[in-house]
Parts: sequence; C-alpha cells; structure tokens
Amino acid sequence: MIYLRSILFMLVLLVVTPPYALLMIFCFPLPHRARRYTAVPWVFMTIWLIKHVLGIDYRVEGRENIPDRPAVILSKHQSAWETVVLQQVFPLSLFVWKRELKWQLPFFGWALAVIPMISIDRGAGKNALLQLVEQGRLRLAQGYPVIIFPEGTRVAPGSHRRYKIGGANLGVATGAPVLPLVHNAGEYWGRNAFFKRPGTITVSIGPAIDPTGLSAEEVNNRAEAWMEAEMARISPHLYAAHEDPQPATQPAT
Repeated sequence: MIYLRSILFMLVLLVVTPPYALLMIFCFPLPHRARRYTAVPWVFMTIWLIKHVLGIDYRVEGRENIPDRPAVILSKHQSAWETVVLQQVFPLSLFVWKRELKWQLPFFGWALAVIPMISIDRGAGKNALLQLVEQGRLRLAQGYPVIIFPEGTRVAPGSHRRYKIGGANLGVATGAPVLPLVHNAGEYWGRNAFFKRPGTITVSIGPAIDPTGLSAEEVNNRAEAWMEAEMARISPHLYAAHEDPQPATQPAT
C-alpha cells in the first residue's frame, strides 16, 4: 500500500504541477502580494494529497509562541514536506532559497521565481549575508514571515550539522523575533525518498527569541540549543545514542 500511495501521489503532482507553474508565470506582472497568493491553491492541493493519499498528517505544539508580527523562523530541514506544509502553519510565509534553483528545477523553479521569495547566491560569501538582510528586511516589512533552514541542507533525524548564522543575523539586523521550530518529518518522508510512510508528524514551535541587545552568535546559539534539545524530546529513539554515558556508580565502602 505504501508503494501505491507514493506512486499515485507523484503521478498527480507530475500531471498538475507543470501546467499550474506555467499559469503562475503569466502572473509575474501582478503586485507581490497577488503573486504570493497564486501559489496557495497548489500548496493546499498538495497538503490534501499528503494527508489523504500518502496518509501523512501532522500536529503542531507551541502555536501560542507564534508572535503577532512577522518573524524569522529557524526550522529543521529533513525533507520536502516542510517546504509545503509550513506554508499552512505560517500563511504566506517565504523561504530563503538558492538563486540557481530557478534554472535547475524545470516548471517548479520557474514558478518559485514568480513568488517574492528571498533569493541568494550562496557562492557569494559574505555578500550572501548582505543579500539575505537586504531582501529579508523588505519582505518582513511587507508582512511576510521568513523561513530559514540554518543547517543549510536536509539533515536526517538524529543527525546534526553546524547552524549557519544567516537567519540569526537577519533577526538582529531587523529586530524581528526569531522563532525556533523542529519536526520529525524525516521519519516518514526521507531525504530524496520516493516512498513515504504514513503517520503523524510532530511540529514543535519554541519560544520566540527577542534579538534586542543580543549578537547574532548569541541568538544562533540559543536557537540551536533549544532545537537540538527539542529534537531529542520528540524523537528520543533517534537521539538516545548521542547522549553522554552516565558514570558507573561506585560501590559504597
């Protein structure tokens, strides 16, 4: 059944996405907000397919921590799942993505180019941080939440990569709250995995970090500490092996 579900899901997307993407391209002359809304029907259709065809649902913990103004959201990145479903958790949110994906992903990349995402050249070194702050400041001011994957790539549950400072730096530069977020989507939808397993994904949103008076390093360290501890809580079976062994108890003499 898993195989049939996954094949049907992919077939539907392959049929629907190219013509929808071409339709979105013709919306390029519209204002930025209208262009952002053009992606919403495709997102909600895909979320419906994820739930009813793949059998993957999700639950959110910590909704009360979402600020009442646009925030910089630092999220774990484990699969393609979060790039779709987090747009429902944070309506009209924007992602930071590599500029070259516009040409590397036929149809999908072209459609993303129409949406007012934050597009950076990762090979630009320090200039990439400047691009992120410049574009991120504009999008936050326009009312869009900004989602960034601080580890920079998809990382399997139970693994950990160095947290890049770009998202924390954007929060400090703009004064926007920084919101840490974790999930265990990779346990059901693995990186580049064609076949997905049904189940319920846990999304956990942490307390917002006020960047006032903090350095980007301090914000980044606070977010990383909470996110890694929370991953160990929601996926304890994957993180138990990383815990420090307890010293052996010495017998009383």
